[in-house]
Amino acid sequence: MLITNPPTAVPPTLSLRPAAEAYDFEYFRDRLAEPELLAAAVAVCIFRAPLLAVPVGGSRRGGYLSFDLLATAMAARSLLKDQPGFPRLRVRWSPYPDTCHTVEWGDSAPDWWTDDAVAGRFYGYREEAISAFVQRHPQTPSSAASEPYSPTASKPAEEGPTSHPHREDEQHVRAHPAVSHG
Repeated sequence: MLITNPPTAVPPTLSLRPAAEAYDFEYFRDRLAEPELLAAAVAVCIFRAPLLAVPVGGSRRGGYLSFDLLATAMAARSLLKDQPGFPRLRVRWSPYPDTCHTVEWGDSAPDWWTDDAVAGRFYGYREEAISAFVQRHPQTPSSAASEPYSPTASKPAEEGPTSHPHREDEQHVRAHPAVSHG
């Protein structure tokens, strides 16, 4: 009987590039409350796609990048670990195949059901950018933070369960004022 080892996924090569090379550089420049943070930002290049990683500072309390492969997220964390402005680097692994793994830095992000304006301020966006996003993407009643618990989680016993399953990782796919919060 022939026994072989299954092939392992080899993560693509990642590299750091100057921030201005990132596809989303102008997007962040136009929306950050403190665009001077871009002086310490870097582009994390996967294949030939450089994505911006913006450090924390001023009103920006955290950031993240999303990756489909866990090995790629781990490699990105390794690249960012020696860069100033990326404290408390961590990989948030997603157990769900349809949800990305993330590399996060800074403070822990607000809960995914938090008001979009609160999340936008956490990521250091200008008030005008937050207002424009909220006007284009109004929150539905089920996503508004009107309760002290997740609107999709089970309600307290006296109210009965909701019809929506709760998934801890939904903060990874919830839309905020940017594609990622580099």
